[in-house]
Amino acid sequence: MYVRDAKNRDEAWLLDAIERLGLDDVAFRSRDYVIAVDEETGDRAGFGRLRLHRGEDAERIELTGIGVLPEWRGRGVGAHVVERLVDTAAAEGFETVYVLTDQPDYLTQFGFETVDTDALPAALSDRLTEKREFLGGGVVGLRVGIDDFEMPEKLREAFKNADAGGSDDGDEGGSEETTESAEDFGIDPETATYKYDTGR
Repeated sequence: MYVRDAKNRDEAWLLDAIERLGLDDVAFRSRDYVIAVDEETGDRAGFGRLRLHRGEDAERIELTGIGVLPEWRGRGVGAHVVERLVDTAAAEGFETVYVLTDQPDYLTQFGFETVDTDALPAALSDRLTEKREFLGGGVVGLRVGIDDFEMPEKLREAFKNADAGGSDDGDEGGSEETTESAEDFGIDPETATYKYDTGR
Protein backbone atom coordinates (compact mmCIF):
# COMPACT_ATOMS: atom_id res chain seq x y z
CA MET A 1 0.00 0.00 0.00
CA TYR A 2 1.27 3.48 -0.82
CA VAL A 3 -0.06 7.04 -1.19
CA ARG A 4 0.47 9.02 -4.39
CA ASP A 5 -0.69 12.25 -5.97
CA ALA A 6 -3.94 11.96 -7.92
CA LYS A 7 -3.68 11.85 -11.70
CA ASN A 8 -6.07 13.06 -14.39
CA ARG A 9 -7.43 9.56 -14.86
CA ASP A 10 -8.46 9.44 -11.18
CA GLU A 11 -10.99 12.27 -11.49
CA ALA A 12 -14.06 10.15 -12.31
CA TRP A 13 -13.19 7.65 -9.56
CA LEU A 14 -12.69 10.46 -7.03
CA LEU A 15 -16.00 12.13 -7.85
CA ASP A 16 -17.82 8.81 -7.58
CA ALA A 17 -16.13 7.92 -4.25
CA ILE A 18 -16.82 11.40 -2.82
CA GLU A 19 -20.50 11.03 -3.71
CA ARG A 20 -20.69 7.48 -2.30
CA LEU A 21 -19.17 8.60 1.00
CA GLY A 22 -21.24 11.80 1.20
CA LEU A 23 -18.19 14.06 1.42
CA ASP A 24 -17.73 17.74 0.65
CA ASP A 25 -16.51 18.37 -2.91
CA VAL A 26 -16.53 22.19 -2.83
CA ALA A 27 -13.94 23.68 -5.23
CA PHE A 28 -13.06 20.17 -6.49
CA ARG A 29 -9.77 19.88 -8.34
CA SER A 30 -8.40 16.36 -8.73
CA ARG A 31 -4.80 17.63 -8.65
CA ASP A 32 -5.29 18.70 -5.01
CA TYR A 33 -5.88 15.09 -3.91
CA VAL A 34 -3.70 12.20 -2.88
CA ILE A 35 -4.85 8.61 -3.21
CA ALA A 36 -3.95 5.45 -1.26
CA VAL A 37 -3.38 2.56 -3.65
CA ASP A 38 -2.85 -1.16 -3.12
CA GLU A 39 0.46 -1.81 -4.90
CA GLU A 40 -0.43 -5.42 -5.71
CA THR A 41 -3.91 -4.96 -7.19
CA GLY A 42 -3.90 -1.25 -8.09
CA ASP A 43 -7.18 -0.82 -6.19
CA ARG A 44 -7.70 2.68 -4.82
CA ALA A 45 -8.56 2.59 -1.12
CA GLY A 46 -8.77 6.16 0.18
CA PHE A 47 -8.06 9.79 -0.54
CA GLY A 48 -7.87 13.31 0.83
CA ARG A 49 -6.88 16.81 -0.23
CA LEU A 50 -5.37 20.10 0.81
CA ARG A 51 -7.27 23.31 0.18
CA LEU A 52 -5.53 26.67 0.22
CA HIS A 53 -7.27 29.69 1.77
CA ARG A 54 -5.91 33.16 1.08
CA GLY A 55 -6.50 35.68 3.84
CA GLU A 56 -5.60 39.32 4.25
CA ASP A 57 -2.76 38.48 6.63
CA ALA A 58 -1.56 35.07 5.40
CA GLU A 59 -2.39 31.87 3.55
CA ARG A 60 -3.83 28.95 5.50
CA ILE A 61 -3.97 25.31 4.49
CA GLU A 62 -6.93 23.04 5.23
CA LEU A 63 -6.89 19.25 5.17
CA THR A 64 -10.29 18.16 3.85
CA GLY A 65 -12.21 15.51 1.93
CA ILE A 66 -10.62 12.54 3.71
CA GLY A 67 -12.37 9.34 2.72
CA VAL A 68 -11.65 5.62 3.01
CA LEU A 69 -13.75 3.04 1.19
CA PRO A 70 -15.64 0.84 3.70
CA GLU A 71 -13.77 -2.35 2.81
CA TRP A 72 -10.42 -0.66 3.58
CA ARG A 73 -11.27 0.86 6.94
CA GLY A 74 -9.28 -0.11 10.03
CA ARG A 75 -6.10 -0.66 8.03
CA GLY A 76 -4.32 2.69 8.51
CA VAL A 77 -5.31 4.02 5.08
CA GLY A 78 -6.80 7.29 6.33
CA ALA A 79 -3.86 7.82 8.67
CA HIS A 80 -1.37 7.62 5.83
CA VAL A 81 -3.45 9.91 3.63
CA VAL A 82 -3.40 12.44 6.48
CA GLU A 83 0.37 11.99 6.94
CA ARG A 84 1.04 12.53 3.22
CA LEU A 85 -1.05 15.72 3.22
CA VAL A 86 0.72 17.09 6.31
CA ASP A 87 4.07 16.32 4.67
CA THR A 88 2.93 18.11 1.51
CA ALA A 89 1.86 21.16 3.53
CA ALA A 90 5.28 21.18 5.23
CA ALA A 91 7.04 20.99 1.86
CA GLU A 92 5.00 23.99 0.70
CA GLY A 93 6.20 26.02 3.68
CA PHE A 94 3.21 25.82 6.02
CA GLU A 95 3.83 25.45 9.75
CA THR A 96 0.24 24.62 10.72
CA VAL A 97 -2.47 22.49 9.11
CA TYR A 98 -6.15 23.08 9.90
CA VAL A 99 -9.08 20.72 9.56
CA LEU A 100 -12.82 21.24 10.03
CA THR A 101 -14.49 17.97 10.95
CA ASP A 102 -17.39 16.28 12.69
CA GLN A 103 -15.05 13.44 13.77
CA PRO A 104 -12.37 15.18 15.86
CA ASP A 105 -11.46 12.08 17.90
CA TYR A 106 -9.96 10.43 14.83
CA LEU A 107 -7.57 13.33 14.24
CA THR A 108 -6.55 14.02 17.83
CA GLN A 109 -4.56 10.74 17.81
CA PHE A 110 -2.15 12.45 15.38
CA GLY A 111 -1.64 15.53 17.55
CA PHE A 112 -4.44 17.75 16.21
CA GLU A 113 -5.90 20.06 18.87
CA THR A 114 -9.25 21.83 19.02
CA VAL A 115 -9.33 25.50 18.01
CA ASP A 116 -12.00 27.81 19.38
CA THR A 117 -14.20 29.17 16.61
CA ASP A 118 -13.16 32.71 17.56
CA ALA A 119 -9.48 31.77 17.15
CA LEU A 120 -9.86 30.40 13.60
CA PRO A 121 -8.47 32.57 10.79
CA ALA A 122 -11.24 34.46 8.97
CA ALA A 123 -11.18 32.31 5.83
CA LEU A 124 -11.53 29.13 7.89
CA SER A 125 -14.23 30.63 10.07
CA ASP A 126 -16.31 31.21 6.93
CA ARG A 127 -15.54 27.68 5.78
CA LEU A 128 -16.64 26.33 9.19
CA THR A 129 -20.06 27.88 8.69
CA GLU A 130 -20.23 26.30 5.24
CA LYS A 131 -19.27 22.85 6.55
CA ARG A 132 -21.77 23.05 9.41
CA GLU A 133 -24.51 23.67 6.86
CA PHE A 134 -23.33 20.62 4.90
CA LEU A 135 -22.54 18.19 7.75
CA GLY A 136 -24.53 19.56 10.69
CA GLY A 137 -23.71 21.47 13.85
CA GLY A 138 -21.09 19.06 15.22
CA VAL A 139 -18.26 20.35 13.02
CA VAL A 140 -15.29 21.78 14.95
CA GLY A 141 -11.96 23.29 13.99
CA LEU A 142 -8.67 21.52 14.73
CA ARG A 143 -5.04 22.31 13.96
CA VAL A 144 -1.65 20.67 14.25
CA GLY A 145 1.83 22.12 13.99
CA ILE A 146 3.85 20.35 11.32
CA ASP A 147 6.43 19.28 13.90
CA ASP A 148 3.73 18.05 16.31
CA PHE A 149 2.18 15.52 13.92
CA GLU A 150 2.62 11.91 15.11
CA MET A 151 1.75 8.64 13.43
CA PRO A 152 0.67 5.93 15.89
CA GLU A 153 2.83 2.86 15.33
CA LYS A 154 -0.19 0.53 15.22
CA LEU A 155 -1.56 2.47 12.22
CA ARG A 156 1.81 2.37 10.45
CA GLU A 157 1.94 -1.40 10.88
CA ALA A 158 -1.68 -1.84 9.77
CA PHE A 159 -0.93 0.12 6.58
CA LYS A 160 2.14 -2.00 5.77
CA ASN A 161 -0.03 -5.13 5.81
CA ALA A 162 -3.25 -3.61 4.44
CA ASP A 163 -5.53 -5.49 2.12
CA ALA A 164 -9.22 -5.25 1.41
CA GLY A 165 -9.95 -8.54 3.12
CA GLY A 166 -10.56 -10.19 -0.22
CA SER A 167 -13.52 -7.96 -1.03
CA ASP A 168 -13.86 -6.40 -4.44
CA ASP A 169 -15.10 -2.81 -4.64
CA GLY A 170 -15.68 -3.05 -8.37
CA ASP A 171 -12.84 -0.62 -9.06
CA GLU A 172 -10.59 -1.10 -12.02
CA GLY A 173 -7.23 -2.33 -10.87
CA GLY A 174 -4.17 -3.98 -12.25
CA SER A 175 -2.16 -2.37 -14.98
CA GLU A 176 -4.10 0.89 -15.09
CA GLU A 177 -2.33 2.03 -11.95
CA THR A 178 1.17 1.16 -13.14
CA THR A 179 1.05 2.03 -16.85
CA GLU A 180 1.91 5.63 -17.65
CA SER A 181 -0.04 7.31 -20.45
CA ALA A 182 0.77 10.34 -22.59
CA GLU A 183 -1.86 12.27 -20.60
CA ASP A 184 0.14 11.73 -17.39
CA PHE A 185 2.93 13.79 -18.93
CA GLY A 186 0.67 16.60 -20.14
CA ILE A 187 0.65 15.37 -23.75
CA ASP A 188 -2.58 15.53 -25.73
CA PRO A 189 -2.47 12.33 -27.82
CA GLU A 190 -5.02 13.81 -30.27
CA THR A 191 -2.79 16.72 -31.29
CA ALA A 192 0.77 15.66 -30.41
CA THR A 193 3.10 15.03 -33.36
CA TYR A 194 5.90 13.57 -31.24
CA LYS A 195 8.45 15.53 -33.29
CA TYR A 196 11.21 17.51 -31.63
CA ASP A 197 11.80 21.17 -32.35
CA THR A 198 15.43 22.00 -31.66
CA GLY A 199 14.99 25.66 -32.59
CA ARG A 200 17.41 25.39 -35.58
